[in-house]
Amino acid sequence: MAEILEREGYRVKIKVEVPASQVEQTYQSVLNEYAAQVKLPGFRPGKAPGKVIEAKIGRESLLQEVKEVLRDETLPKAARELSLLPVGARVLEESLTFGQPFVYTVEIENYPEVRLPDWQNFKLEVETPQLTEEMVSRALDELRNRYGEMVAVDREAQEKDNVFIETEDGGRFPVVMENAQPHVREALLGKKAGDEVMVPVKDGETIVREVKTRVLEVKALQLPELDDEFAKTVGEDNLEALVSKVRESLKAQFQREARNAKASLLLDKLAEAIEVEIPPTMQAREEQSLLMSLAGDLKEQNLELSAYLAQLEKDGKLEEFKQNLRESATKRLRRSLAVEALAEELKTELSQEEFAEFLNEVARSYRTTPARLQNELGQDVIARLRIQRLHDKALHEAVARIEG
Repeated sequence: MAEILEREGYRVKIKVEVPASQVEQTYQSVLNEYAAQVKLPGFRPGKAPGKVIEAKIGRESLLQEVKEVLRDETLPKAARELSLLPVGARVLEESLTFGQPFVYTVEIENYPEVRLPDWQNFKLEVETPQLTEEMVSRALDELRNRYGEMVAVDREAQEKDNVFIETEDGGRFPVVMENAQPHVREALLGKKAGDEVMVPVKDGETIVREVKTRVLEVKALQLPELDDEFAKTVGEDNLEALVSKVRESLKAQFQREARNAKASLLLDKLAEAIEVEIPPTMQAREEQSLLMSLAGDLKEQNLELSAYLAQLEKDGKLEEFKQNLRESATKRLRRSLAVEALAEELKTELSQEEFAEFLNEVARSYRTTPARLQNELGQDVIARLRIQRLHDKALHEAVARIEG
């Protein structure tokens, strides 16, 4: 049996009463567990009488454990019965006398209620780029680049070429000039097939040696002509049709970007305007989540979080860091709570087909299959992706309503 004693904002005080019969069953269960674990002289495992176990462990210790077990079992049920969603709980009072019901009082930090502003009157003004012929030409050039091929050229190496070299130890490999380290690129620029050059090898900023290198071949990207033949290569009837398709594709891209920008702006405005009290436990968990994310980033740099925090304290910047952490956690929580409340107000639903199509898109971007993607990410991540997709849909539905 459970009842609400007091309620103020997210704080809810409840009383739970557990029947004496359940207390007795739990007490006996705890005794049996100890009987199976504790070794006592003269008794086989699990055969020691209850009173012997009580004497060994102590009744008060056993009752304390019984309280913990009963709270773990009954508090979630009591919360569901009272339509509560606890994010934290603190025991205020508890009373357990052997043979009597177990009664305890708990202050729950309930999942916060959110009041949305009158969002349908928000102004969502974002800049949408105007399509120009220069943009179309640039997109066509990018398309030609995708269909270009590297061909040998009889000239000096330039910044966008591939240079094939042979080192003095017989090693042969290509150097992509755009991606090469600056000192390697500098050594090879202006060289052509047959030239020999000393290429520096660095350790940090220090040149430790030079490697005698011979240029075998210089290759440049040769682009296809922008004509009807190229248009047919990419699946269009002629150049005019290709240009028209590129132009429409750019327009659609700009429209998508504008819609996404408006959705992001709407979320910013909602997060700022909602009325909500964030429970301390929820705030602390979000701050801890940010810290763990930072710890992961630091680990990739071979740094420990504890050392990083110690250095901040030494530099007198720890309090500023903590304040920024609190503000970041609060901002993330307000955004999450705002879009969640919006989705509930709009009664947004995400069908299995819609989510499956989304997973297909993600899988294609990672060059894998949806089944393999789900297996690699795991159920928890997939569930979070589904919620994120639902919330994105809610934001776009809201933008559509605002724009009429």
